[in-house]
Amino acid sequence: MAKNGIQQRLNSWQDGVSGTNCPIRPNTNWTYVFQLKDQIGGFHYFPTLNFQRAGGGFGPIRINNRIVINVPFPKPEQEFDLLIGDWYVASYKKVRVTGGAGYFPDWILMNGKGPYRNPLSKAHESFNVSGGKTYRFRISNVGNVWSINFRIQNHKMLLVETEGSYTNQITLDSLDVHVGQSYSVLVTADQYPADYYIVATPKWVNLTQPNAIAAVGLLHYDKSTTSANGPLPSGPDPFDIDFSLNQAQAITLNMSTGGARPNRQGSFNVTNVTLSQTFLLRGSFAMIDGYPRYTVNNVTYVTPSTPLKLADQFLNGSGVYELDAFPIHSSLPTPVNGTFVVSGIHKGWLEIVFKNDLDIIDSWHLDGFGFFVVGFGLGEWTPEARSTTYNLYDPVVRSTVQVYPGGWTAVYVYLDNPGMWNLRSQNLRHWYLGQELYIRVYDPDPNPIKERSPPNNLLYCAVQASKPVQHDPPHKLPVPAPPFQLRRLPLP
Repeated sequence: MAKNGIQQRLNSWQDGVSGTNCPIRPNTNWTYVFQLKDQIGGFHYFPTLNFQRAGGGFGPIRINNRIVINVPFPKPEQEFDLLIGDWYVASYKKVRVTGGAGYFPDWILMNGKGPYRNPLSKAHESFNVSGGKTYRFRISNVGNVWSINFRIQNHKMLLVETEGSYTNQITLDSLDVHVGQSYSVLVTADQYPADYYIVATPKWVNLTQPNAIAAVGLLHYDKSTTSANGPLPSGPDPFDIDFSLNQAQAITLNMSTGGARPNRQGSFNVTNVTLSQTFLLRGSFAMIDGYPRYTVNNVTYVTPSTPLKLADQFLNGSGVYELDAFPIHSSLPTPVNGTFVVSGIHKGWLEIVFKNDLDIIDSWHLDGFGFFVVGFGLGEWTPEARSTTYNLYDPVVRSTVQVYPGGWTAVYVYLDNPGMWNLRSQNLRHWYLGQELYIRVYDPDPNPIKERSPPNNLLYCAVQASKPVQHDPPHKLPVPAPPFQLRRLPLP
């Protein structure tokens, strides 16, 4: 179970992905224990194995400010969690057989409920408000493949937070929310008391009737005697990339307010950092041995039966993965299968450039960290973008970022959290078919110990099927493979 955006400081044992945890077996349970340290904001959780996210099992996470921290907006009358996502009518097990190929989402749901006034909906979502009051909506896209545009009929939205960072406040008519992303907006009930449509429609999807599968809920004024009526509020053209890019670039960090701590969010910034590493990661599609796969630098990830973190702790990685066996600056000439694990320099600044060779919007997430979103662009990325395109003054800090078709997105991340951390496409089909890798952040100095010890209830499996006699933390780096060595691995 992933806690999307929760950083699990010094504790990747609790991250809940295939590289850190053994599966929780059927008819059993396992308890995650973790600290919500130095974070605030809205997040969500979901299952991570076997395409199960398409079957549900997700929910919201709220991390509230400490009372002593001043929030950069008045306390709202009430807060609402709003989980929006595309949905398959077919069983996730059936969709999983093809990795989603041949299946088109049937609906977009709000908090698991169907569209208002749709005859197939058993229920629709509705939020009760009082005139003149202001409300906070914590919105997450928990879907599988589609980015969405979100809007409320006749109401403006004030963007205030995303994935643990307070933003410079901007007023919006509509908001793009990409797969895996979370936002907070303030909405003031300043219209005539009635019912108003709340709408989410897909982006970058060619539909003859875009509203046919729209998610539709209601904003219901407590003194309303008038049903929502008329056409659904229109949004931007779903293929208007300029609108999306301009909005993305307008979402910046509020440098003067505190977040989880009293000190200003802007006190830790990227204005004058020295980069230790650069990863140029190209996401694309390939056929490998007759199977459809999604790749990073022409490597499609193969999940070993033993979690990487377990192998790292007790086997020094031996027999499970080879560190730095695949390129991080360029693509292999031929697509291959592999367990892609790269070294991250502890307390170094890493630049990651995500390049999207696909014809749909992709989104990428890094566990364990928040990254500074410094730049977006179309076409190929070049180092000159650092001086001509990057925002190094007030880039927003988040953990999931979109990459537009044929475009690139650049982020900076400070690797101060040792562990084994998943870097993945949030598009479920891409992720399930191999578009991910792991970053191993390690400090060999044992004084003080940088990571937490394995939990007492640690699950064991595969090569490390039982608890070893001792839990001595490893102090050696896994032996790297020769640069760009190729190793053919079986398909899962």
